[in-house]
Amino acid sequence: MSISVRHITKNYGSQKALDDISFEVGAGEVVGFLGPNGAGKSTLMKILTCFLPPTSGSASVAGSDIYSQSLKVRRNVGYLPEHNPLYLDLYVKEYLELVSGLHGLKDRSARVKRMIEQVGLGPEQHKLIGALSKGYRQRVGLAQAMIHDPQVLILDEPTSGLDPNQLVEVRALIKRIGEEKTILLSTHIMQEVEAICDRVIIIDKGRLVADDKAKVLRSGKLQREALEIEFGQDVRADLLLNIPGVLLAENKQGDQWILAHDASVDIRPAVFQFAVDHQLQVLGMQKSERALEDVFKELTRPKS
Repeated sequence: MSISVRHITKNYGSQKALDDISFEVGAGEVVGFLGPNGAGKSTLMKILTCFLPPTSGSASVAGSDIYSQSLKVRRNVGYLPEHNPLYLDLYVKEYLELVSGLHGLKDRSARVKRMIEQVGLGPEQHKLIGALSKGYRQRVGLAQAMIHDPQVLILDEPTSGLDPNQLVEVRALIKRIGEEKTILLSTHIMQEVEAICDRVIIIDKGRLVADDKAKVLRSGKLQREALEIEFGQDVRADLLLNIPGVLLAENKQGDQWILAHDASVDIRPAVFQFAVDHQLQVLGMQKSERALEDVFKELTRPKS
């Protein structure tokens, strides 16, 4: 396995940031690592890259243990933190040559040239990093993460803050890289996960709540389905939640609602009875295709 996480727990004093997390990522997989803010994603990524020690548990990256072989882990992993740490007063090419030197690479010039070509930095290579757009800075960050040809890439919010054009470009770049590398990718953009990732891991409040292919999660493995319904009048969410079988009521727009329910229960008769009891018109009703975003909301919504 390229990444193996076994019962990792991380405490900050009395606060438990990670609570008994276990999963594995095989060679060549591109895995989306999702969770609300504060769920523990960045903490786990820092543990896997040997920036932080866990309180308990163990992990290995590219076959090397994070405790006893931390230097090997660092040699075999490329890391792009959420806040891309770059030397803004260095030129692009100059910075990548510095990084290649820190890794002790032999043919530095050839490697820097290849990275510049691979991430599309050719026209910008002679510019100061501080003069680059956010999109090109992210490309520089990806280049430094890959310059030593690691087996595993760990990318923490690599497309955060990009405009739509930059987003498309960097997303396509990561997808190309994923054809050769194992990637663990943290993001809040569900469309990005569906476009790039083979598999999805979701954590909430430090605990793992889902681990499967995005297609499987959307198909209803969680035994949830959704019904899209439009009423002729206003209706309150708390009333909709009283309909037998309804687990979540989300307002789509106006009088249109999406009702999540157990897949084993057909809630349509109960919805019609609800409309009769409350003297509501039903203007439309249809099954709603589950998006990954819907799965994410169901798994991480606050428990009442």
